[in-house]
Amino acid sequence: MYQLMHIFLLLCLMVCSVQASLASSSWDYDTNPGGLMGIRSSSTSSTLLATEPCGGEETYYLAVYHSNTYTSDVLFGAMATFDVYGFPNLNNNGQISSGQIWVANEQRRDLTDTNDVQAGWMISPYIYGDSKTHFFTMWTVDDGRSTGCYDLNCDGFVPVNNAPITPGDILEPTNGKLSITVKISKKKDDGDWWLHFGYDENNLSPVGFWSKSVLTHLADHANVIAWGGYAQSCPGNPSPSMGNGQWPEKNSASVRNIKYVDANGQDYDPAPWPAGLVGESTNKKCYQVSPYLDGIFYYGGPGGCTAR
Repeated sequence: MYQLMHIFLLLCLMVCSVQASLASSSWDYDTNPGGLMGIRSSSTSSTLLATEPCGGEETYYLAVYHSNTYTSDVLFGAMATFDVYGFPNLNNNGQISSGQIWVANEQRRDLTDTNDVQAGWMISPYIYGDSKTHFFTMWTVDDGRSTGCYDLNCDGFVPVNNAPITPGDILEPTNGKLSITVKISKKKDDGDWWLHFGYDENNLSPVGFWSKSVLTHLADHANVIAWGGYAQSCPGNPSPSMGNGQWPEKNSASVRNIKYVDANGQDYDPAPWPAGLVGESTNKKCYQVSPYLDGIFYYGGPGGCTAR
């Protein structure tokens, strides 16, 4: 069973307490053939992505479900519908709160070859210069060491004409809430990874694509996918709210309509647990995930965790 090993390594560096939520697995390498899969966070050391506000010492938190897959597995995409929220109380001191999809391919145990594309919603005063909610994209092929960027800040993601939204655009929740559907899938005819977006899961439109020419392992296929929430703060500063700031229950942030996408672009349901998705929370004192039932799970929490 693959875990989110890359995030674990980052959290170990930041001396962040790691706790698995609703899963019997640990965050260590397992003994399955092919090693252990990791996905990377929204923030990296790449100067193309953003100068790190905490001097490279950011503390990261996840509350997600991820694929129960191996390095040899082949995945061609995923989709989900996310509740979108706004938190004007985020500060400019490295705080990030987001809900998103990660699509990745990683082969090396040292995680230096992480190919990763992401999309969803994000609040980051440091990145965007405000506390509004933005639609974002990201990519890298080397764990953010020297490649990749957010949105359209470098080559790699190619926007299309007449798209319903552009990476970096502000999302305006109505009465504090909005729903968006995000789909990332590898197109059979051109091999690029296409991003579709909509406010209704039955009416998605193309936003653009990550060109396979800038990718390495991910140019062929993915082998891990994750859905859920991400938060970040600087050491000594409390972590921000995730989702809508509530613990997982019916009135909290949800990820629903969770699907994989096959090589022909058709969506299909994940396998039932335990063969299917695996839930993880890196700090249950501040963030949690609910059980995954009927294609939906709830996630989030009030934050307030402080790592030093």
